[in-house]
Amino acid sequence: MTVASAVTTLRAGLPDRYLTPDDIAELFGVPLETVYQWRRKRTGPPGFRVGKHVRYDPVAVQRWTSERMAADLAA
Repeated sequence: MTVASAVTTLRAGLPDRYLTPDDIAELFGVPLETVYQWRRKRTGPPGFRVGKHVRYDPVAVQRWTSERMAADLAA
């Protein structure tokens, strides 16, 4: 998934699939290792496991992003 399609997916409502860690890294323009660090530290968007794979609900990612933006504006 490209950055443009990841952003479009989040802005268009519910996507037809869950996002991968690679999608999250592309969406926020950060290294993949940063996404894994966020998960370990529980500071990033909430993910869940499907077997050995981590997936992210786009609605939860959008909510997390909105919360971060609101917190940044309030600071």
